[in-house]
Amino acid sequence: MDLYIVLGVAQGATESEIKRAYRRLARRYHPDINPGDHAAGERFREILEAYETLIDPARRSRYDAGHRSTQTPGHQAAGFEGFDFSARGADHSATFGDLFAEVLTERGGRSPAQQRGADLHLDMQVTFEEAIGGIQRAIPVTRRENCRTCAGTGRTRLSTGSCHHCQGTGAVRSVRGHMVFTRACTGCGGTGQQTPRACEPCAGTGQETRSERVMARIPPGVADGDRLRIPSKGNAGLHGGTAGDLYVTVRVAAHPLFRREGDDLHMVVSIAVHEAALGAKIDVRTLEGNAKLRVPPGTQSGQRFRLREHGAPSTRTGQRGDLIVEARIMLPKLLDERSKELLREFGRLNGENVRE
Repeated sequence: MDLYIVLGVAQGATESEIKRAYRRLARRYHPDINPGDHAAGERFREILEAYETLIDPARRSRYDAGHRSTQTPGHQAAGFEGFDFSARGADHSATFGDLFAEVLTERGGRSPAQQRGADLHLDMQVTFEEAIGGIQRAIPVTRRENCRTCAGTGRTRLSTGSCHHCQGTGAVRSVRGHMVFTRACTGCGGTGQQTPRACEPCAGTGQETRSERVMARIPPGVADGDRLRIPSKGNAGLHGGTAGDLYVTVRVAAHPLFRREGDDLHMVVSIAVHEAALGAKIDVRTLEGNAKLRVPPGTQSGQRFRLREHGAPSTRTGQRGDLIVEARIMLPKLLDERSKELLREFGRLNGENVRE
C-alpha cells in the first residue's frame, strides 16, 4: 500500500499538505459520519495509518527508504501486488472533533478552480445617420487570450528530468481496500521523465495579450448610451474557465437639425408671417428626404405638427417613431417703406391686444 497514494499527496508533500489531505479524507470516511459502513471504516483505517506514518518524521524516513528500494525505475506494468495489513500506531491519531476544528478555515489540497475571464468595455462613436440606419464595423480590441505555446496551461514539458507524479519511477500505486495495484504513470507515460515547468512566453500565467479586430453590429435605431454585448470576446478564463464578454457602449454624435426623444425625432422649421397667417404647404426635411407639411391658417409660433413614422426605428420592434415639427415664425426684414405701410395697415385692421 502506497501511503502517499492513500492520502492523495506527492512524495515530497509538506507536513501541512499531509494534514490538509488527512482532514479532507477523514471528514468523508470517519466512522462517526458513516455508522455501520464497514467499507468506510476500512478506508478510514488506511487513511489514519498513512497519516500517522507520514506525519512522524522518523517513521516517514524509514518508510521512504523502504518505499524507494522496492521500486524499479521505468516499471510500467499494471497489475495486482498483494495485500497490506500493516499495524497502526497511535502517536498521531486524531479524534472526530479534531477533524472539524478548522473546517471553516482549512481549504487546502484542491486544484485551482476555473475562473471566468473578465468582461471588457469600450465606447464606439457613430454618426446620427449611422445610428438610425444601423452599421457593421470592425473595432480593435486588445484582450487576454490563452497562450499559444502552452494552450493556456502555463506549463511546458521537458525531455529530461524526473516526473513529479511518480518521482521518476514511471509507475504509481493505488489501493483498493487491502489490495495494492500498480499502473503506468499517466503524467509521463511511464517514462519517468518530462517534468513540466513554467511556460516561458507567458511566464506561467497561461495567457498572453493579443490585439484583434472584432466585428460589431449596430442595429438600426440604436440610441446614445445603448450597450451591446458581444459574447466570449472578453479576456480568456483561467484554468479552463469560460471567456468574458465584450460590452460596446454606443456614442451617437449630435445632429444639427434633428433631436431625438425616445423613438421620436424633433425639429424646428421656420415659416414666414404670411404662411402662418394664411396657411401654406411647405417642404420639411426628413431622414428619407423632403416631405410636404400643411401649415393651417392662423398657425402660432411654437405650434407643433406630427409626421407619422418619420422618426427612428425601435431596436425592439422595428416600428418607427414620428417626426415632431415645431413652427417658428420669422419676421421679414423691412427694407422699404411700402412693406412698413402694409404692416401698419394690417395692424389697423387687426387691432386686438395680443397680450391680454
